[in-house]
Amino acid sequence: MAWVGFGMVVTFMYLIMSKRLSAIVALILVPIIFAVASGFGAESGVMVLEGIKQLAPTAMMLMFAILFFAIMYDAGLFEPIIRRIVRAVGSDPLRVALGTALLSTVVSLDGDGSTTVLVVVTAMLPVYLRLGMNPLVLATLILLTNTSINLVPWGGPTARAASALHLDAMEVFIGLVPVMLGGIVFAFLSAWWLGMRERKRLEWSPSSAPVVVEELTSQVKESHRPNRFWLNLALTLSLIAAMASRLGPLPVLLMVGFALALVINYPSLAEQKKRIAAHADNVLAVLALIFAAGAFTGILTGTGMVDAMSAEFISVIPEKAGPYMAVITAFASLPFTFFMSNDAFFFGILPVLAKTAAQYGIDPMHIARASVLGQPVHALSPLVAAGYLISGLLNREVGELQRFSLKWAFASSLVLIATALLVGAII
Repeated sequence: MAWVGFGMVVTFMYLIMSKRLSAIVALILVPIIFAVASGFGAESGVMVLEGIKQLAPTAMMLMFAILFFAIMYDAGLFEPIIRRIVRAVGSDPLRVALGTALLSTVVSLDGDGSTTVLVVVTAMLPVYLRLGMNPLVLATLILLTNTSINLVPWGGPTARAASALHLDAMEVFIGLVPVMLGGIVFAFLSAWWLGMRERKRLEWSPSSAPVVVEELTSQVKESHRPNRFWLNLALTLSLIAAMASRLGPLPVLLMVGFALALVINYPSLAEQKKRIAAHADNVLAVLALIFAAGAFTGILTGTGMVDAMSAEFISVIPEKAGPYMAVITAFASLPFTFFMSNDAFFFGILPVLAKTAAQYGIDPMHIARASVLGQPVHALSPLVAAGYLISGLLNREVGELQRFSLKWAFASSLVLIATALLVGAII
């Protein structure tokens, strides 16, 4: 069963990386085919249902998190800070870099990298172009801030790690809070360094003529609700506080928050349908992925493949290295998540690492947290759509983006790992 399991994981990874199948299709068909071929045809349906049942709360959480933050964006909650930042940065490259990091940090709270790219690039790129700043600085600062903030429970990495190991996403996240803050501090230090470098390159001085930036500061979209800004801000902060204090189950809190946001901003039934329909594609894609992952993890566990694979994996790890499996997982996440998708790593490799670590008495919570620390490097993977999106918006080649940003991403991952070790999040 160990070799069957490895074969299933390798087949899944190959089909995903070669783009022969989508992640959703591969997560469903590959495990079922392998289960049937291994003689588990009659039991495979029950295994799939068990896996789906375990992932249902995570799917519910992600669905309502996406809808809630989408409604807040549609209502214009982020517009005031966008306007203030764009107006405040003026012509100083250092202030522009720091403002970029701040805006990206705030917008990244929705847990969606593509939204962050669209909002921040749209707001800040005109400033970069007018000042002659390197647009790759903009891309790098988005990457550093977004990958740190994206460790929130409704972000992809933490939710996937929790789903793969059947852990509570909020519990995984609580231990990552200091790590996330460490990543944000590094991002702002990087913004300061890059801003100072741009100052020197452009020979900027305080006496330089100020640049008044008006792009996007006067636009009011049909969906905006500026008269409800403070109410929306209070609702968002209250929801975040409720989640942090574990006032209730995370999926339920987000569900209630979404319902309130929709009623407050769009009381008309027609408006509510329109807003939900506007984000239906994103929601469906996430839900399908999570439930499809239930098939993969359910069969991987139910057939005993994980147990056999972990035993095989243990045999090649030196006895002295076993107690350090969490640290090994953290460093292994850098190359693994660069050369494969998050789905392949979290649903294919992580369960094996966790099962192996369990043999040495290592808490799976530590393995889950360690597994997300390579996300800054993963963001530059050729398998990540956001990289192509930001390259297209900046009119730069993906290879150019990787060459400029990879060293910063690698350093960010090292900072996350060092912080995790320092605060005991993975040991």
